[in-house]
Amino acid sequence: MTALSTAAPVSAAPPRGLYRRVAGQFVRSPAAMISLGVLVAVVVFCFAGPLFYHTDQIHVNLAAKDLAPGTGHPLGTDDVGHDILGRLMYGGQASLEIGVAAGIIATVIGMLWGAVAGYAGGWLDIVMMRVVDAGIAVPALFLLMVAASILTPSVPVLIVIIGVVSWLVPARLVRAEAVSLRSREYVQAMIAMGGGWRRAVFRHIIPNVVGTVVVNATFQVADAIMLVAYLSFLGLGVPLPRTDWGGILAGGLNYALDGYWWMIVPAGVAIVIVVCAFNFIGDGLRDAFEVRLRGR
Repeated sequence: MTALSTAAPVSAAPPRGLYRRVAGQFVRSPAAMISLGVLVAVVVFCFAGPLFYHTDQIHVNLAAKDLAPGTGHPLGTDDVGHDILGRLMYGGQASLEIGVAAGIIATVIGMLWGAVAGYAGGWLDIVMMRVVDAGIAVPALFLLMVAASILTPSVPVLIVIIGVVSWLVPARLVRAEAVSLRSREYVQAMIAMGGGWRRAVFRHIIPNVVGTVVVNATFQVADAIMLVAYLSFLGLGVPLPRTDWGGILAGGLNYALDGYWWMIVPAGVAIVIVVCAFNFIGDGLRDAFEVRLRGR
């Protein structure tokens, strides 16, 4: 009993002081902080903007179609008279909702799958990871197109579809961390004391891969926003009267070739800004968690 008590660690989860150092390191990253501010501004623009800038995004107004940016319509109007600025706000709501929700779903599924596979090892690890390898071998966009063509596209449906096909990479990352963690002294001590796999996964493995999970989650959200744009551009996105940034691009492409640049430039810029912001935030979190790991 004495030997087991000596081998047991203090705490399986990282102490809170380490996360304070992570936050401090993240704050010292100018690119990450600027990106976080930009992301907050985009969220406020999309969700609070329509409360102050009222536009009709449902009914057609052919008398106001194809108007260039100017008084009354800062970003012009589209081919059916919808105000582009207002449409950008409503489209951003769908893009952000799908991107964030799908990124969370993919991260959670991948985290659980990878943690169980990495801790279990043996034949179960082999089977689970072969499933991951087979999924990665098939292009995600192809799976999304097939699923979106079978099901009726909507925001909840797209969230589930994108989340389900995007968990493979997080699973591989977490599995690699779990394989290393299962040989640590505190995990072996827990097993010797009669602890089960649930305790090992949820109390020891997952808390110690939180850095990898959080960083990857930001990239998952960025990828999900891009996938939504791809599907909408191919006509498999959010159905009218709702729209997203990819749908705005698809609707204005033919007109942009005739000189109506304002029908695609704002949506394209919005996608680039948000995706870059999530990537820079992910880079900042990765650097911050690397400092945390060096401080262990």
